[in-house]
Amino acid sequence: MTIARLDPAHAEAYRTITLEALALHPDAYTSSADERALRPASWWEARLNPDPDSNEVVLGAFDDDGALVGSAGLSFEAREKGRHKVTLFGMYVTPRCRRSGLGAQLMNAALDYASARPHAKIIQLTVTEANACARSLYQRLGFSTFGVEPYAIALGERYLSKVHMWRALADLD
Repeated sequence: MTIARLDPAHAEAYRTITLEALALHPDAYTSSADERALRPASWWEARLNPDPDSNEVVLGAFDDDGALVGSAGLSFEAREKGRHKVTLFGMYVTPRCRRSGLGAQLMNAALDYASARPHAKIIQLTVTEANACARSLYQRLGFSTFGVEPYAIALGERYLSKVHMWRALADLD
């Protein structure tokens, strides 16, 4: 497996894997597959802006055949008072590659990338309360819970809570 930053040339593969994640696991993401499918190609390309100072970065995991089999996004806060915070979004590994350690590899690559960004001190994420596998991975990587948002996602008549987690990227002064 190879992990690398995605760029606009990966937009179609990124769109495909994201729509797969949203369709297979609607309870795990705030966006829906239908919403994202309506986004034009230019939106997907813009999200993969290769500028080193871009506020959004998406890392991809590629198998030996070059297929995109996992992704994780980082959103860097641009405002002066919040630029110490990074938010992880869209973490996903395809079903055929799960339980191989790829999720941890992808997360560690994201943590390394975030840590290298000037001013970044903490990283935060949300995870659906019932997603025990993802929560366990994040806990193993040093994330701690700081709150639970009830009714965070509406799936028809069902409502799901999101657990808010964080960890330090660097020594906090």
